[in-house]
Amino acid sequence: MKTSLANRLTQLASRLEELDGLLAAPDVTRDLDRYRALSRERAEIAPRVALYRDWQQAEHDLASARELLSDSEMKAYAEDEAKAAAARMERLEDELQHALLPKDPSDERNVFLEIRGGTGGDESALFAGDLFRMYARFAERNGWRVEMVSESPGDMGGFKEVIARIVGQGIYGKLKFESGGHRVQRVPETEAQGRIHTSAATVAVLPEADPVADVTINPADLRIDTFRASGAGGQHVNKTDSAVRITHLPTGLVVECQDDRSQHRNRAQAMSVLASRLVDRERQERQRKEAATRKSLIGSGDRSERIRTYNFPQGRVTDHRINLTLYKIDQIMDGDLFELTTALAQEFQAEQLAALGETA
Repeated sequence: MKTSLANRLTQLASRLEELDGLLAAPDVTRDLDRYRALSRERAEIAPRVALYRDWQQAEHDLASARELLSDSEMKAYAEDEAKAAAARMERLEDELQHALLPKDPSDERNVFLEIRGGTGGDESALFAGDLFRMYARFAERNGWRVEMVSESPGDMGGFKEVIARIVGQGIYGKLKFESGGHRVQRVPETEAQGRIHTSAATVAVLPEADPVADVTINPADLRIDTFRASGAGGQHVNKTDSAVRITHLPTGLVVECQDDRSQHRNRAQAMSVLASRLVDRERQERQRKEAATRKSLIGSGDRSERIRTYNFPQGRVTDHRINLTLYKIDQIMDGDLFELTTALAQEFQAEQLAALGETA
């Protein structure tokens, strides 16, 4: 084990002892916020320290076995013990490296999914609709709930733009690598000559912001307009200015929400989307600065970057960031994204391990 890694684990072991002392104090529950914070920190550290102690025991077992190698009667036994201890040390060191990887605090959050048709006119809107259905089916397979926030239908179907909130457990952790440019190659239904067209759509997956902890929005920075909702809705559409448009003046970000009959709920939902976009801007800027020293292959979430191609004539989906091609386009478009999302998460973890090795 590298010295710097061992030093980090030794520090965690010392901190665990310190936390045990603090939590054992008779007056620790007087400040409940501090008590919860200490308990959370202990719960995070304890499994890592337990692994480190197992590794130290394996190291001790290896040293003891090696001392017996000079004894001719014990040599065969000692060799077996030494081999087993060395294997345990190697396995535990690998587990420790994974345990020390930085956790993304947003991984467990709900998300806002934003899909916009790009180049390709009506076909790009249809593709945006196909992508939305793909993610909605994936959400259904995971037991998540999809709530529409706003939608702008395409002239021939699909969406020029659609925003939805997805609610459930561990959503951002599974979908955070979906942000970017998605390209489709297929023969449109309107193409009489049977020629393959290329169209595009952009996907943004934003972790839902905590309005208290994550961002502070100055009301003076907002322009809020109300208007009548468009689309289906009968008499309600013609009578009530329930739709809300919020413009964040410093950044120019604009959010509309008209899916609910209540102006109050539409305003609250639009504010939540705006907060998430502002936090995402800060995150992207931070990642751009980090990329100046070390380029992350799949963690940037840059909307302008083409990340995936869906080729219908060949029945394939290719993720260009990890050079993964799957010949199961029908299953993927029906929401079977598990192989893709797992491969992306594993590649990102490999990058993190490489970075940990560089600093260890």
